[in-house]
Amino acid sequence: MTAGVAASLANTWLDELTGLHAQLHTGDPGSAGTSNASAETDRKALSLTAAAGGSRSATGTLPSWTGWDAGSETITHVSVWSASSGGTFKYSYALTSSKSVTNGDTLNLTAHTIAITPIAA
Repeated sequence: MTAGVAASLANTWLDELTGLHAQLHTGDPGSAGTSNASAETDRKALSLTAAAGGSRSATGTLPSWTGWDAGSETITHVSVWSASSGGTFKYSYALTSSKSVTNGDTLNLTAHTIAITPIAA
């Protein structure tokens, strides 16, 4: 049996995630968020909607890494942190499809959603 979380509790937990910054990875970041970090080390700020139904999505302009100068890499994952440097690892996810980048390229995140599931009926 799988128990669902009340939407109000899920929303409260998700709304506590503030000041978030995205970092790129060439493989799974692991449980600490530090494995397989991209040579492109800049973390970019994320703005999220208020939680509803146990989910939050990016709002406004999504992060973009322009003028790539970290050589050639294939980006597969994103980790999310509480600060632009240092800070606390919050969560990570795999991209829907990996993205190969090389010097001069721009990489744009096109969507970002975090959800707690299942939500109780």
